[in-house]
Amino acid sequence: MSITATETRSVIVEREIPYPPEKIWRALTQPHLIEDWLMKNDFKPVADHRFSLRADWGSVDCQVLAIEALKSLSYTWAAYGLESIVTWTLTPTSRGTHLRMEQAGFRPDQEKAYQGAKYGWQQFFTNLEQVLARAD
Repeated sequence: MSITATETRSVIVEREIPYPPEKIWRALTQPHLIEDWLMKNDFKPVADHRFSLRADWGSVDCQVLAIEALKSLSYTWAAYGLESIVTWTLTPTSRGTHLRMEQAGFRPDQEKAYQGAKYGWQQFFTNLEQVLARAD
């Protein structure tokens, strides 16, 4: 059995967060807040906007694919040969918001990137929750 190049994996992180979608949406779309939990950036919540995320280790080239205020946001995430798509989905719940992040597009030969993303997104979510706890 051969593995085709189209077989890709996703990293998915889901958490119930005790804040309304509006508050989480701001943290996902306002550059100064994104910087606090993810990386330095020049993000704009506009379809087709190209932006970069910058950290000590390098940068990620991104482009907004789709945006539906307070509900979903997706953008490309390209770095070190990885061509992936990050999609955020916000669903209101009785206790706050169910936040789901999926980074899709890891090829079988990108195990290191896949494992790195699995670890990295857990850290980013922890950072995000800390930002939400203090952000107004």
